[in-house]
Amino acid sequence: MDFLAALAEKAHLVNGALDRYLPGENTYPQLIHRAMRYSVFSGGKRLRPALTLAAAEAVKGDSNAVLPAACAIELIHTYSLVHDDLPAMDNSDLRRGRATTHRVFGEGIAVLVGDALLTLGFDLLSQAGSEFSIPPAKVLQVVQEVAAACGTMGLIGGQVIDLTLLPKEADEKTLDYIHRTKTGALFRACVRTGAILGGADEDKLRKLTTFAEHFGLAFQIIDDILDVEGSPEKTGKTVGSDARNAKTTYVSLFGVDESRVRAHKCLDSAITALVDFGSEADFLRHAAYFCKTRKF
Repeated sequence: MDFLAALAEKAHLVNGALDRYLPGENTYPQLIHRAMRYSVFSGGKRLRPALTLAAAEAVKGDSNAVLPAACAIELIHTYSLVHDDLPAMDNSDLRRGRATTHRVFGEGIAVLVGDALLTLGFDLLSQAGSEFSIPPAKVLQVVQEVAAACGTMGLIGGQVIDLTLLPKEADEKTLDYIHRTKTGALFRACVRTGAILGGADEDKLRKLTTFAEHFGLAFQIIDDILDVEGSPEKTGKTVGSDARNAKTTYVSLFGVDESRVRAHKCLDSAITALVDFGSEADFLRHAAYFCKTRKF
């Protein structure tokens, strides 16, 4: 499989749906809608919604039925990036090769953009499967799972610790918590969302959850490495921000080489979790293979 081509195909599908779901730029009040679209259509890889679609395919479900939920997760992910880039958080100037939302529209509008994307995301989640006879109980389950992934036991909790942790207090256990909540929780939620809406039984859901947990941790470890070794041209982000902000990362604790070893072990475990799946899970497998060598 040409993973990047397969990812681009899924991204094209997601982008078309996002264009339909987001209010047009000329919809009043125009400023917020223009800023929302600026943030969403900024060249993202759409990896998370692609994994949502792929998880449904892995259990032989209809990926079209989970497209609204996949888009919801991308909106929620974008909200987290907009807020993460704010001066009060990471104070980033670049995101996906473009000026960050607060640099273009101001901090107040950037906060409201994040709020609006999060709200729209849950609106889409609540409608997931309405055209495909997915049981309401499953829709409610994914709404609850995504909410948990975004809350104080997930993304927000990880961000709080990341924001307040002093370097002298950092250890492997705390860093693992940050990565598994701030980044990993949404990866877990997107894979489980696709699997649940796709009709997974408990055994397959458990195995896909294991895949997602290992994949999510590895993805963030590699992000830590790219903040040191990457280039703005490839990553689309300002590099070296972790060191400037005195943030604790896998690289700051273990160095680049050991961090890469740990990431690869996680990815090997992710691939192993898919051993009982057939070719229908190839996109997920190749996502892990790609992650081992990704440069952006």
